[in-house]
Amino acid sequence: MLLKEYRNHFNKELSAIFPQTEIDSFFFLLIEKELQLKRIDVALHRELSISKEKFEHLYNALSRLKNQEPIQYILGETEFYGLPFVVNKHTLIPRPETEELVAWVIEHLKEQKNKATQETTLSILEIGTGSGCIAIALAKNIPNVKITAIDISSKALKVAKANAESNQVDINFMEQDILAAGQLSQQFDIIVSNPPYVRHLEKEEIHPNVLENEPHIALFVDDKNPLLFYNKIATLAKTHLTKKGALFFEINQYLGKETLAMLKEKGFSSTLRKDVFGNNRMTKSISSF
Repeated sequence: MLLKEYRNHFNKELSAIFPQTEIDSFFFLLIEKELQLKRIDVALHRELSISKEKFEHLYNALSRLKNQEPIQYILGETEFYGLPFVVNKHTLIPRPETEELVAWVIEHLKEQKNKATQETTLSILEIGTGSGCIAIALAKNIPNVKITAIDISSKALKVAKANAESNQVDINFMEQDILAAGQLSQQFDIIVSNPPYVRHLEKEEIHPNVLENEPHIALFVDDKNPLLFYNKIATLAKTHLTKKGALFFEINQYLGKETLAMLKEKGFSSTLRKDVFGNNRMTKSISSF
């Protein structure tokens, strides 16, 4: 099959499912991975004959897209904070909002560094690391840092360790159920977490490709106790943050006031920040203990 014929077939098969802009994006991502052609090169190689082996890969990818499987899982990779990451069904796909959380942590640490009189090694804990994207992005962008990252899923940790190795950072990964933890391994200057926060009542807002493919253990919480993870992590942070240490959360956009109230009750001074889409998306809490 010629490249132009595949593209026509690709568009036709997906036109009833996705908008054209998204179809184009999928097409160019797949062609770059399978045929090593950049978007600008596709127009110059419309008559290119696709080998049987490559066509089978492309046909399989198209079938998976028709089933609304995320393109990141089909490619087996994505980008986060300018870095490459392997992803699969055992990890959430990193999202732009989480990049904003990482940027806020970095911004905070730069401010603290400007106030400091001497260079010290910072200790950071990420809770619920998944693909490792937050921990690894912080490790690549913050000097003199020691990072620990925990997750309940051994399969997710396997992916995170591979991502840390490919991005050439040293992170201490630990398998742990944070809800069962009586204490943390040490004191930390920063604790950051993007825990499960989607209520089951919000399922109808979630796109099918997320709902049917991404790990529910990393997405959902009980409707009756939506701040379950935040409560637990904040409780541990009270005794495991260094003086003036900071706790960062990515949060449910509908529960900003409730999250702030919980943090205030636990003695934190907190700030709520909106994401680029205008949603209440993250909090920064300073320890006063």
